[in-house]
Amino acid sequence: MWILAIFFFQCILNVFSEDLHSSLYFVNASVQEVVFASTTGTLVPCPAGGVPPASLRWYFATGEEIYDVPGIRHVHPNGTLQIFHFPPSSFSTRIHDNTYYCTAENPSGKIRSQDVHIKAVLREPYTVRVEDQRAMRGNVAVFKCIIPASVEAYITVVSWEKDTVSLVSGKILLLLVG
Repeated sequence: MWILAIFFFQCILNVFSEDLHSSLYFVNASVQEVVFASTTGTLVPCPAGGVPPASLRWYFATGEEIYDVPGIRHVHPNGTLQIFHFPPSSFSTRIHDNTYYCTAENPSGKIRSQDVHIKAVLREPYTVRVEDQRAMRGNVAVFKCIIPASVEAYITVVSWEKDTVSLVSGKILLLLVG
């Protein structure tokens, strides 16, 4: 009986000593969305570490491992994913508006980050306009601000003006409708 107890105790010690020499962890919570300007590019770290050092890799949400594309996308040796700046004509949904995740692997095992949606915002000129409306004098008129779809998520209407004079007064009501 004592031999069995000593053997069991030795097995437990071996397991704990392996855990002390080998680990795999996320350093901090990873971001879930990265939005960047096409004129600047972005760097997205894989926030994992381990003992011994972990091998860090990036994948599309579909599970396909990503590879370097010179001048477009690069995975640095430290696991940081870099998406380079690009002109609007080079926009690719597969690269510039997609969901990725990273993994860290060492003898302890393999861990996977949360999905990270990476989205480029194209920096190009746009014009905001008012939808034409007609109303008889003394009646209600509803004007709608027309914002191009490519920038709509990043624009907030804060005032209405005519000839640089604010239209908000006792007779005019401004409603922000999403």
